[in-house]
Amino acid sequence: MSENVTRSLVLTDSAMTRILSVMDNNEDVGSKFRVYVTGGGCSGFQYGFKFDSETAFDDDVIEFENFSVLLDSMSYPYLYGSTLDFVEDLSGSKFVIKNPNAKTTCGCGESFTI
Repeated sequence: MSENVTRSLVLTDSAMTRILSVMDNNEDVGSKFRVYVTGGGCSGFQYGFKFDSETAFDDDVIEFENFSVLLDSMSYPYLYGSTLDFVEDLSGSKFVIKNPNAKTTCGCGESFTI
């Protein structure tokens, strides 16, 4: 019997490969990758991504084989059930969130409303 479990954040193979590549090329970044939401952007909220050396007491920690993804308690409800992808196209390369909680997004897809 299989279980259908929704994870707080799913990573595509492309996103995992990019995170590992940055870690391999720069030892100083560590092994914790933070995905967060802040106010701003043209639609109200925007996504942020950074390597972080600290895990806060209220972080949701998603363990992968060689790194961890951190979601702070404020960002968690906005990101729950989302997918983190890394895309490379004519406009450049960037992390992209596919967020089922977003009601609208801006044209570039970097900000959203709930």
